[in-house]
Amino acid sequence: MAVLDFGPVERAVDVVFLHATGFNALTYRRVLAPLAGRYRILAVDQRGHGASSLSASLGERADWLDYRDDLLAALEALDLSEVTISGHSMGGTVSLLAAAEAPGRVRRLVLFDPVIPPAELRGAARSSPMVQAAARRRAEFPSRADALDSYRGRGAFKTWPEAMLADYVAAAFRDLPGGHVTLACDPAWEASTYAGQGHDLAAALARSRCPIDFFKADLNSTCHLGVLADAAELGSRVHIETVAGASHFLPMERPDVVQAALRGAIANAPVGPG
Repeated sequence: MAVLDFGPVERAVDVVFLHATGFNALTYRRVLAPLAGRYRILAVDQRGHGASSLSASLGERADWLDYRDDLLAALEALDLSEVTISGHSMGGTVSLLAAAEAPGRVRRLVLFDPVIPPAELRGAARSSPMVQAAARRRAEFPSRADALDSYRGRGAFKTWPEAMLADYVAAAFRDLPGGHVTLACDPAWEASTYAGQGHDLAAALARSRCPIDFFKADLNSTCHLGVLADAAELGSRVHIETVAGASHFLPMERPDVVQAALRGAIANAPVGPG
């Protein structure tokens, strides 16, 4: 796994951060780097994304346990325990799955609009429009500059600041012979990720033991917490906050919210209404 290391190398790791499906660690540089003067944050490229070279063979992927196991292997290899794990979208969901499997390694979770699909989607995920769109995504461009021009102000990137979009593009492509570039996250791998919703998030939440901060998007959220339990039943260790005006791309639109949440988690601020 490829890892970006933000912060003083002599300091113990404060946070491990995981990106969304199809993205990469560098995408979040403008969010995480401002914290690096005081804290140390590792941002990983997950399997099939960015600069990580782990096998991304499709096979029969039914869930995200491969991502979970990769994260747990990284925590073990780096000898990290009692660390805050944070993630956006898929990265948040993978964080929750890891906390359930190895609660002793995770001190706290800070999750930004994690993917918790509605119950009716679990059996029909493979036929969803998102899966079909990912499978058809254009993979090859003449250059990164052409890709940037193609993405700017369109579709999922409509609300992104230019600097964050440029960081995403910089790490989203691999060079091909002849000068062209191709997506590091193969569209078929991205589609298989969207389709693989077989993991049991209700069980993961029940098995986790640490405080959890959920930051939900106000618009087009992927975080359907009602699938897990009524908010009143989740307990005092769980804090749920809806970020007014933010879409699923909350970290791109409200980096201040992400930074404040991570500072609070590092400082071990109590979970409660935000």
